[in-house]
Amino acid sequence: MPFDHARLLEQVAQIQQRIIQAAQRSQRDPASVRLIAVTKTHPILRINAVLAAGIHDVGENRVQEAEEKIALQTPEALAQTRWHLIGHLQRNKARRAAKLFSLIHSIDSVKLAEILNRIVDEEANLIPQPLPILLQVNVSGERSKDGFELAGGVRNPAWLDFVGEVRAIAELPLIDLRGLMTIAPYSDDVEGVVRPCFRSLRELRDQLEQRLDRPLPELSMGMSGDFEVAIEEGSTIVRVGTALFGAR
Repeated sequence: MPFDHARLLEQVAQIQQRIIQAAQRSQRDPASVRLIAVTKTHPILRINAVLAAGIHDVGENRVQEAEEKIALQTPEALAQTRWHLIGHLQRNKARRAAKLFSLIHSIDSVKLAEILNRIVDEEANLIPQPLPILLQVNVSGERSKDGFELAGGVRNPAWLDFVGEVRAIAELPLIDLRGLMTIAPYSDDVEGVVRPCFRSLRELRDQLEQRLDRPLPELSMGMSGDFEVAIEEGSTIVRVGTALFGAR
């Protein structure tokens, strides 16, 4: 089935309007929310289409898939694109990821952050310093989710241990810790399940800022089915694929 560029433009406009409305409901500036087009499994043609539609942040789940697509970009398109790694990062792919992505959303251990810090030092001529990252936190408690295990956020008795881990990462000289990321459960119960997950991450970020005495401005939370709720709870980055491109 041919790709419908006009339809994509309509979808972009609709999603941007929904972002504006969600921000206004929570008395926030819509400009404080960044839209990432999640392009996993989609061909380079669709990436070019979202760039033409004015979206310059593109998210991929896998390092190898991003590499393949970046290799197909023209120099002009590459200069316009900010690539985000939103999927799990294996340690053996950390060097490749550090060279490719403007922001890595899925750091899930002190060790992985330390590895990236060393890589940035070794590859100083190829990787901007410091390297921007987010910490993925599993605040839902689902076994299927990656990230630091902290179900319930600050209500978890282990949260002070997490503060120590975050402090260790924040002190790495070549790492720029920008904030937190999470994935909410897939649920029709928005108020009982989804919203509390996003609220837990925001509360966790707020407490970390106080404990560490430093800003953590980014909250990457919200996808196609729940990004409006995420914005209402403070998200600064929403990761949208299906709502843009349709089901894979």
